[in-house]
Amino acid sequence: MTYKNAVLFWIICLTFGFTAIANGQNPEAYKLFDSKGKKAKYIKMMKELADADVVMFGELHDNTINHWLEFKVLESLHKAKGDKVIVGAEMFESDDQLLIDEYFSELISKKSFQKEARLWDEYKTDYRPLLEYAKTNNLQFVATNIPRRYASLVYKKGINYLDSLSDEAKSYIAPLPIEIDLELPCYKNMMGMMKGHGGENLPKSQAVKDATMAYFILKNLKEEDIFIHYNGDYHSKNHEGIVWYLQQANPDLKVVTISTVLQDDIEKLNEEFHNQADYILCIPNDMTRSYTRD
Repeated sequence: MTYKNAVLFWIICLTFGFTAIANGQNPEAYKLFDSKGKKAKYIKMMKELADADVVMFGELHDNTINHWLEFKVLESLHKAKGDKVIVGAEMFESDDQLLIDEYFSELISKKSFQKEARLWDEYKTDYRPLLEYAKTNNLQFVATNIPRRYASLVYKKGINYLDSLSDEAKSYIAPLPIEIDLELPCYKNMMGMMKGHGGENLPKSQAVKDATMAYFILKNLKEEDIFIHYNGDYHSKNHEGIVWYLQQANPDLKVVTISTVLQDDIEKLNEEFHNQADYILCIPNDMTRSYTRD
C-alpha cells in the first residue's frame, strides 16, 4: 500500500469512527409524538394546549424528565395565557385546600404548610416547583384529589359507605351518587390485573378518585381560563378516568391530554401507544428515576 493510499485509508476509518462515536454520544431525553405517532414539536403542542379548556398531563410519578417538562409546560402556558391559568394536581387532597390557600395568602409559613399538609414523599423535588410557581405568580392552585381515607373506605367496605359520611366530609368528594361504568377499559383492566383481589371495590375506589378530581376541576374552571391538571397517567390515558367524567359533565369541554410512556428506543413511537393521548411524551427506559421502592 502506497503512503498516499495508507493516509486515505486511515482518514476513511477515522471519519467512520468519529461518525459512529457521534451517533452513539447524542442521547435524547425525550421525544414528543401526536396521537397518530408522528413526531411533534413542543411549540406546536403548546399552541394547542393554550387553546384548550383543560389540559391533562399524565405522568409517571418517578420520572425526572416528566417532572421537568411538567414545569416547562406550566411556564409556557403562563407566558401564553397570563393569569388565566389555573393549576391542579392529584398529589394534593381536597381537604388540604385551606392550607394551600392560607400558605398562598401568607397566613401560614412554608414550614407550617409542609408540616400540616399530607404531602407526597417526593413533594420537595417533584411537586413543590409547580406549587411555588403558582404561588409566586398569583395563580390559583387546586387540590383535586379525594382524601385518601375515603378512597380507602370504598376499597375496604364499598362505595355505599360514602353515604354515611357527614356533610362536611362529603364536601371533599364529588356529589353522591357517583356514576361508575365498570365496563370502561381502565376499570375493567384493573379488575383483570388484580385477579379478583378487592373485587369491584378496587376499580370503584379508583373511579371515586377520578370523579372527585373531575368535579374540582369543573368547580374551579372559569370562562376563558385554562386548567392544567397533573395526575398519574392511568387517570387520564386513552381519554378515560378523569377525562371521561369531565366529558360526561360537559361534552363541549375542550380537553387536551398528554400521556407519558417509556421505550428502549424513542426514535419511533410503538404502535401500542398510538391514540393513547393527544400528545405522547416518550422517554428512554433507562432514564434516571426520582425514587425507587426497593
